Amino acid sequence: MFPKDSLKNFKRLTARYGLFASAWLLKRLPYGAVRLLAKILVAIGFRFAIKQRRIACESLQIAFGAEKSPREIQGIVRRCFANLGQGMVEMLYFMAHPALTDQKVSFEGRHHLDEALQQGRGVIAVTAHFGNFPLMMLYCARQGYKASAIIRPARDQELEDYLLRKRTECGLKTIYAVPRRECVVNSLKALSLNEILFIPLDQNFGADGGVFVDFFGQKAATATGPVVFARRSKAAILPMFIIRQDEDTHKIVIEPPLVFEERPDEQAEILVNTARITQMIERYIRRYPHEWGWMHRRWKSRPAGYVPPP
Repeated sequence: MFPKDSLKNFKRLTARYGLFASAWLLKRLPYGAVRLLAKILVAIGFRFAIKQRRIACESLQIAFGAEKSPREIQGIVRRCFANLGQGMVEMLYFMAHPALTDQKVSFEGRHHLDEALQQGRGVIAVTAHFGNFPLMMLYCARQGYKASAIIRPARDQELEDYLLRKRTECGLKTIYAVPRRECVVNSLKALSLNEILFIPLDQNFGADGGVFVDFFGQKAATATGPVVFARRSKAAILPMFIIRQDEDTHKIVIEPPLVFEERPDEQAEILVNTARITQMIERYIRRYPHEWGWMHRRWKSRPAGYVPPP
């Protein structure tokens, strides 16, 4: 048996240099070959991602219960992995050939974004780990929008340095989610500069600092950043999602600004608006379940006194 730390370091090194090698190779291949390579890598990866497949099935069972048959759940898991793998390969290729995105990505509802930015207070773009969401952020930056994204850094520092450099080359600023105080300061600064601030709000936040709101009928620990930033900056909250249209084209859907529900009590206001944003994310996931990353343990944290169902 390998020591646990040695195995973990080996996995990180494999991921790091696998990404570096893939980026080098994809930069030199024609796009048709890249699409074929993506399908091959997805097929291989799906076969060996046993733990991730199990987590995805468990998450789908929590979310849908009897609504989906085992066969339907397996089909969603397979499409989810296919979209994830294809999206990763696409991103590596598009970062090397950014002009190609002009042919592959389109907007729906772009006027909502432009009108909100005309107010001069920035835009809080609430999104999720849904579709090829990094492509959405990078494409907005390519279209000339000043944009920042709140991102959790990779555990591998060399890998994170590489990803940061690539995001910066594409015009997307990075605001790290930790430390939290620094994240808040930098986020409010981005809004004061009338930037788009992308915030994925669909992952487990832990019991400390967030709130528990309903997500597929289960309490889920959720960050309150979008609502807190909106209260402080008066920036509009716009839901933004990217949806795959066919094998290699995407549509960015921008909804009208969220109507902010005011309450006399600050904490009640934060809770109700965070819940409404989460419900909106759930609507998109229900409509396009294969576009979301089910291999994440969204309900890992539980509220105090939680009793699991029998």
